[in-house]
Amino acid sequence: MFKKYNITTFCAPPTMYRMLIKQDLSQYDLSSIHHATTAGEALNPEVFYQFEKLTGLRIAEGFGQTETTLTIGNLNGTALKPGSMGKPIPDYGITLLMDGHEVPVGENGEICIKADRSNPRPGLYIGYYSDDEKTDAVWHDGYYHTGDLAWRDEDGYYWYVGRADDVIKSSGYRIGPFEIENVLMELPYVLECGVSAAPDEVRGQVVKASIVLVPGKEGTEELKKEIQNYVKSHTAPYKYPRIIVFRDELPKTISGKIIRNLL
Repeated sequence: MFKKYNITTFCAPPTMYRMLIKQDLSQYDLSSIHHATTAGEALNPEVFYQFEKLTGLRIAEGFGQTETTLTIGNLNGTALKPGSMGKPIPDYGITLLMDGHEVPVGENGEICIKADRSNPRPGLYIGYYSDDEKTDAVWHDGYYHTGDLAWRDEDGYYWYVGRADDVIKSSGYRIGPFEIENVLMELPYVLECGVSAAPDEVRGQVVKASIVLVPGKEGTEELKKEIQNYVKSHTAPYKYPRIIVFRDELPKTISGKIIRNLL
């Protein structure tokens, strides 16, 4: 299809890129593509590196919601940082808040848009249809609250952590699922994965990883231990998935985003 229609710009959700890097892309003519972008959910850095290695293309990531247009992104001329959503779009009034206060560089906060509800910024929705209660829950104190967590580095780039209600609270630690998924995606036999919380009597919650393996790879107890040891050695030991399940597929939205609360 790329060859037939001479496609120059390719935009796809991370799910599609994760599938592509597991294929032999050398058998396809992708030379027409000049620009590759992604949105819908965060892109794993390993997918970025592998796609660049296979095609020479660097994927530009962006962040937005159904309620907004693009609010954070890698605009033309921006130097890409693998794994980063980019920088706030000018005039959107993006800030990171926690408990009503702006967080410093390096700390997690909720992505919020400073806006007057009675006269919102262009590109920002005015409310949920016939649902004032839901609208009031996210639009208050002079901000629209996205419900998504991120942190900002010293260069002003934003890095996605996860949905606020997806963050895992285990033994007093707050663990972002995306960080664990990034490590899991480094394993060549992991096609895709979703990390979620599982209830635990002692720790409150523990990390659970639902994994789809590449065709031909068998999920065994030995493989589970190998995966757990890999995560322990590549991130903080307390973050490793104590529960691992192998699945044929993961539940997704129509746009290809993994639905973690169904895991």
